[in-house]
Amino acid sequence: MSVLICFIAVVVLCYVIVYYVVFRGMGFSSSVKLQGKTVIVTGSNNGIGKATALDLAKRGARVILACRNMEKAEAAAFDIRGESGNNQVVFMHLDLASLKSVKTFAETFLKSEPRLDILVNNAGVLSPGRTDDDFGMAFGVNHLGHFLLTNLLLERMQRSGPSRVVTVASHLHCIGNIKFSLLTSKKDSVTGDYIWHNFQAYCNSKLCNMLFIRELANRLEGTCVTCYSLHPGVVYTEMGRNINWWLQLFLIPFAKLFFMDPERGSQTTLYCSLQEGIEPLSGRYFSNCALQEVGSRARDDTLAKKLWELSEKFSSS
Repeated sequence: MSVLICFIAVVVLCYVIVYYVVFRGMGFSSSVKLQGKTVIVTGSNNGIGKATALDLAKRGARVILACRNMEKAEAAAFDIRGESGNNQVVFMHLDLASLKSVKTFAETFLKSEPRLDILVNNAGVLSPGRTDDDFGMAFGVNHLGHFLLTNLLLERMQRSGPSRVVTVASHLHCIGNIKFSLLTSKKDSVTGDYIWHNFQAYCNSKLCNMLFIRELANRLEGTCVTCYSLHPGVVYTEMGRNINWWLQLFLIPFAKLFFMDPERGSQTTLYCSLQEGIEPLSGRYFSNCALQEVGSRARDDTLAKKLWELSEKFSSS
């Protein structure tokens, strides 16, 4: 019995060490208020996006939940209004897998909203398939949809400045790669549709996020708009809902034990959105509420410019 107790104690101790040292992450504390400010958070009907929107609503912002699923987004808006006491939380339809939807969203927003202070490009997918415009799903949603959305709203952000663009990327950008010949010929960053291909496409899209923010910062230099990319941490969300059921069966128990909850996972997003004094760090990458170095590909200005030019061509066709 004593051996069993010792074994259980060691297991619990190891769990506590791994969870708090490796996975839990830092918290962000700020008294910044956002009355009179307007914020868009994409993919905010659940997970990190919903937690981010809730915090910003509690600070008094007008929060636009830019989501694809109307039923879930309306329910999230209802929850956030109730918990925050802020009635200025509204849903606007946005399907990042459709460039037409992105343009419609931007047109509607610009007609109805006089300002935009913070744009949080949070939505992300890890799934097979193609977008409405025949791009690979990860590239089309995680990068191209957000690229077009940001560019369509930039003028309004400049008029509202100082304002910020915050894009949720990932440490997985380090194993991402961009093959322009493949993007041009296949409208995707991978050649297959198996589990590994889907994972690689996700990593590639996160590298695209990093390069987009780097080039955006170069283009916005000297303006009142700054931009940041970030790794939210290892968070238990619904993003992996499209992977095979047998893989979910293996991953879900591990995720529930070790991964951060969405509230904890939103902390670096909130840091980049609200932290005062980080304007000189526009274009940089953050994790655990602190500045981080990035992989060599994510520092390549030539690669960033080439991706921008191709993304412009794709989003205008």
